[in-house]
Amino acid sequence: MSNALFSLSTELGLALQAKGLLLATAESCTGGGVAQAVTDVSGSSAWFERGFVTYSNGAKSSMLGVPAELIAAHGAVSEEVAAAMAQGTLAHSAAQVAVSTTGIAGPTGGVPGKPVGTVCFGWARAGHVQTERRVFAGDRQAVREQAVIHALQGLVRFIN
Repeated sequence: MSNALFSLSTELGLALQAKGLLLATAESCTGGGVAQAVTDVSGSSAWFERGFVTYSNGAKSSMLGVPAELIAAHGAVSEEVAAAMAQGTLAHSAAQVAVSTTGIAGPTGGVPGKPVGTVCFGWARAGHVQTERRVFAGDRQAVREQAVIHALQGLVRFIN
């Protein structure tokens, strides 16, 4: 793991601990990369509760309660689904803060309006959800790495 990613994960852990909050993650395109980054920090069990890797649409519905109709209406890669994933993470864990990622890491899968590199994020906390859509450049690995960093940066901003 890069020093920047480790520093960011450490900063996040300190912020969560200072507020007495637990984190849970729901990841699609990042494949557990956010959970891996935070659990690379020693002592993260004090502030990281669990992670869901919900790669398929069925997993998003069965594990997080994302309505199949929502996925059908907006597509799995949408801010609406990212919001539902983050809210579902809170509902299906003991955490008070959640982050979600859903996107198209490539090299295939891009569609009109949603090119390769499109990633939607959700950050949730009791009754409050924030979403964002970003398009990252680079190959599959680069898109996934940028998405993990953005998810963590967003969490730090979201809880502070």
